Amino acid sequence: MRLLRGVRKWRGHRPPGPGAPPQLPEGWVTAPPDFVGIGAQKAGTSWWSALIHEHPDVHRTGDQPKELHFFDEYWERAFTLADAERYARYFPRPATGGLAGEWTPGYIRLLDAGLIRRAAPNARILVLLRDPLERYRSSMAHTDDMSRAPLGRQDAMGAYQRGLYAQQLRRVFAAFPREQVLVLQYERCRDDPMGELARTFRFLGLDEVPLDASRFERPVNPTTARKVDLTPDLRRALARGTRLTWPPCRRSFRTWTWSAGRRCASSPPASIRRMQRPRPGTR
Repeated sequence: MRLLRGVRKWRGHRPPGPGAPPQLPEGWVTAPPDFVGIGAQKAGTSWWSALIHEHPDVHRTGDQPKELHFFDEYWERAFTLADAERYARYFPRPATGGLAGEWTPGYIRLLDAGLIRRAAPNARILVLLRDPLERYRSSMAHTDDMSRAPLGRQDAMGAYQRGLYAQQLRRVFAAFPREQVLVLQYERCRDDPMGELARTFRFLGLDEVPLDASRFERPVNPTTARKVDLTPDLRRALARGTRLTWPPCRRSFRTWTWSAGRRCASSPPASIRRMQRPRPGTR
């Protein structure tokens, strides 16, 4: 773990980007993805994506990464039909059938979730959310893991904003019908992985496949840095800032219980902005 962390800090944080489309095996075809996971960062998405790909009817070729980051560059240029066709080339599957997809957690923060709808109008959308306070702590540790610079205010605000689930889901539901989106809770997946994975398979139109219990305990892309401690004031501020404020979000998650109560997200409270002023010598 120490060696891995050292390599990450030496490299710095550089999202890989999609790279070149994979080679098409003989007898395979390409098509838009059948599913796209879009969030959230540090909410167990690598673990859940790996479990989905344990299904024999879910396909990924060669060293195809879990995260394509395909849409990252479209904040500054237009998305065209040619771009949509190029996106489809990343998802080979046997001509006889099967599913293919990806999971890039950053997609949930796209200003225009309609980009995904234009590229994959029939894709099932997967969202995995986590207690915003615990997700914040893991996000800060992840940033510290990947960067050579000390943690600062910009990192804290970025980690906080990734937990503003309500405004993110509002954009998703504006682009996709509700029945095309499955929102999962990380804590429930941990408590009942077999049941929640079976629910995920059903949502994707797959037959249930029993997995050995050891598969659920296998760590995937774990955070190696020590998580930040939250002062009581910061914990209360984060809880206030991420409480449920959007009525559809409240209805959807009314049975969810997190460490500071039931909540999705609104906007950064002034108390957090004050608490996260940069320390001397930080960026």
